[in-house]
Amino acid sequence: MTRNADKAPPLSTPDGRYIVVRGRLWRKANPDLSDADRDRLVHDLMDARRAVAQARRRSDVEGEHAAHAAVDTAKRGLGERGPVWWTDGAPDLNRHMARTTSYAEWFSIADTS
Repeated sequence: MTRNADKAPPLSTPDGRYIVVRGRLWRKANPDLSDADRDRLVHDLMDARRAVAQARRRSDVEGEHAAHAAVDTAKRGLGERGPVWWTDGAPDLNRHMARTTSYAEWFSIADTS
């Protein structure tokens, strides 16, 4: 089993807005968050993800729904969902394939997979 510490960090776009996972763009957290806010929100996110898993194991549909809502709240707080955290008017390309976006040329050179 490979531990997270042993993995190379994911590829990040030059502007720092996204990471690339299996060719898909995923919005990064807002870099302007304070360390305390980021730590709290990441803790909330991990708790919510554990709650999703626990609810699934118990076949608790209502609990799973509530846990998914908590995941969404934490991700919105981090800036990974909802309104974009950058201010230059660039569109949100979250979940788009990098090769079909304005990052295509960069990705064709940077992709090491």
